[in-house]
Amino acid sequence: MSVTVDANVLLYASDAGSPRQARALDVLREHVEGGGLLYLFWPVSLAYLRIATHPSIFGQPLSPAEASGNLEALIQRPNVRTPGEDERFWPALEDAIRTTTARGNLVPDAHVAALMRTHGVRTIITHDRDFRKFPGVEVLDPFTA
Repeated sequence: MSVTVDANVLLYASDAGSPRQARALDVLREHVEGGGLLYLFWPVSLAYLRIATHPSIFGQPLSPAEASGNLEALIQRPNVRTPGEDERFWPALEDAIRTTTARGNLVPDAHVAALMRTHGVRTIITHDRDFRKFPGVEVLDPFTA
């Protein structure tokens, strides 16, 4: 099974002060050490870098070296893929925006949903309920019972 992960899971895993850190780390380990593919899309990586290093957003910001080191550790795993946009992306993005009337803060989620579609990934591990708005996207929220 292939899945992707959202920035919020990566952020919880990096936040020593978060009550969700242990669960986020467990979920990442499960998918990184499991047999399936884990897709790490570039918009998610960039969001992680932006938020994890921002002192006004992240409670205990990471240094750029720490944050990029965390991503590097994931990217180097043999079952982690980091594909980007290709010729199928624009039509998939237009469809994601049209079917959800995406605007404002939903546009980055539409970007990830379009990447998921173009690379055949149906499931995203996230605490972001907005992904449920995109047809064909299965949300796995590790923080709900």
